[in-house]
Amino acid sequence: MNQLVRLGNAITRRLDVMFPGFFAEFKHNHYRDFGYPETLSFQQFFSMYTRNGIAAAGVDKTILKTWQDAPFLLEQERDGSAGVQDETPLEKEIRTRFSDLRLWGQLAEADRRSMVGAYSGVILRLADSKRFIEPVDRVPGGLEGLVEIIPAWEGQLQVSEWDMDETSESYGQPKMFQFNEASVDQTRKQPRQFQVHPDRVIIWSKDGTVNGRSALEPGYNDLLTLEKISGAGGEGFWKNAKSAPVLQIDKEANLELMARAMGVPVTDLADRMDEQVADWQKGFDQLLMLQGMEAKTLGITLPSPEHFWAAPLQSFAASISIPLKILVGMQTGERASSEDADEWAQTNMSRRSSQVIPNIMALVNRLERFGILPEKDWFLDWTDLTESSIGEKIDRAVKMTTANQNMKDGGEIIFTPEEIRASVGYEPLSEAEKYRDETTEEDEAAAATPAPVPSK
Repeated sequence: MNQLVRLGNAITRRLDVMFPGFFAEFKHNHYRDFGYPETLSFQQFFSMYTRNGIAAAGVDKTILKTWQDAPFLLEQERDGSAGVQDETPLEKEIRTRFSDLRLWGQLAEADRRSMVGAYSGVILRLADSKRFIEPVDRVPGGLEGLVEIIPAWEGQLQVSEWDMDETSESYGQPKMFQFNEASVDQTRKQPRQFQVHPDRVIIWSKDGTVNGRSALEPGYNDLLTLEKISGAGGEGFWKNAKSAPVLQIDKEANLELMARAMGVPVTDLADRMDEQVADWQKGFDQLLMLQGMEAKTLGITLPSPEHFWAAPLQSFAASISIPLKILVGMQTGERASSEDADEWAQTNMSRRSSQVIPNIMALVNRLERFGILPEKDWFLDWTDLTESSIGEKIDRAVKMTTANQNMKDGGEIIFTPEEIRASVGYEPLSEAEKYRDETTEEDEAAAATPAPVPSK
């Protein structure tokens, strides 16, 4: 009985191989069927970002929108947007030093790299006369103690040692990092390589740890599908334009005469024909000489790839929460709608609040700890991405004024002048500003009084 059961199982396994999906217990491995990798590494994400235009657009457009402008680091929160005209001496010093270091641009680059990998790193080069491998106590010189900001890819900055002491405050966290600049960027003539202490590293990720996730991971299969469609379409059109000929030999053709004309024995005739066809295929302007043969081409009808392209493109756009028309731009003369633009602005505002600003404030707190910045209740002022443009604000004010004029005959005013000015972002006028163009009795009397005649 047991032998019959084993024989039946063996037959079933054999039939599973011969007829996939025939038996109910058989489960498809879609990753294997469709050629998708089951596990992903940083190198695969990095290669996809650098070689796939859709992947690069998804990352770069997110960063460009998030970092549409640079923030201001303020000593305390103030009403209204911060500007150079009302900054304190310390804020001016910070703005100038950060500009010299290109700090905001380097942080934006770290943010970009964190989207490609599971995390990125911000390495601080400090003027504390210590090596990167050593911890940091206090850094002299104030803002001048911060010398350089070095953004690092996940592939460049790896944890070399973990803190496994259960009594330590940093238990389970990195105890030392290894930085190898050449592991990703091989264009540098003198790449840097050193061990770096966690005091000198800010991990840039969603939760501030190295346990993040690439933004390209959910849509990675869609990107591979797009590459297949694009590559197959290009290769198909090329082969259709320059396909291998089908040689039809005439029944009365003399192979010996053909071989003699080509200067080869009859046994080498097939190889010589292969060489001739190969030479003909190398260029569109080659001439194919035949004797006793007729060359025909096989026409290939290729379907339009647009329908196959749309589904994975939409899926990838959804995976990174970017409207499709913003991801790919104008394709048929249609611009992204105002709803798409508003949603995109809100998405990046949420990304700022949940990820970017906490990482920036982690850097600020680290600079406070080192004495580079004084300990204060620092505030990060950043332009609201959802704020209307000046043109939209003026249109709103014009519509409010028009509504008031339409209701003038009824003696009603819908919007006050203060509300109209507020819709454009202006402060209410003071009493002196309101009546500065009106002529008072004192002004009329002064104008009627003749000017005194100067004495000779």
